[in-house]
Amino acid sequence: MNWIRTWLVLLVMLFAPVAWSAYETEGPVDFGLSQLGGGEVLLSDYRGQWVVVNYWATWCAPCRKEIPDLTRLHSERSDVTVLGLAFEELDDSDFYEFLKDFEVSYPILKVDVYAPPEPFGAPRVLPTTIILDKQGRAVKAFLGPVSIEDIERYLDSGE
Repeated sequence: MNWIRTWLVLLVMLFAPVAWSAYETEGPVDFGLSQLGGGEVLLSDYRGQWVVVNYWATWCAPCRKEIPDLTRLHSERSDVTVLGLAFEELDDSDFYEFLKDFEVSYPILKVDVYAPPEPFGAPRVLPTTIILDKQGRAVKAFLGPVSIEDIERYLDSGE
């Protein structure tokens, strides 16, 4: 039984860097998505700022746990914009009902799960958080839950 666990750990260690680096880009990323409540948001609208792109869903418990930290990050740092990419098919009224329990300060963008935006495509796990630098390049990805401390550590040190 231990050999199975050892092999699983080795496989995760081998393929995890590929999963993280799959989100990183050499050039700037740009796509537009519909915002909850109307209008379209383009990533290029935020050039000159760090952009934290967070794929989430209402049914995802770790996603819900991240919302307060992401709200705080968006509200407290003028050099950072958080964009919540809702990765599920729901009516706006259902999103609004869900958001009554959370004080979200950042834009919520609706992703077509059948045609997710390139170059990221469908997230491999939820939540997935991708950091774009001030030039719009995807420079860091967090697969799974992330805290404000994790994000700020990267933003402030580049690591």
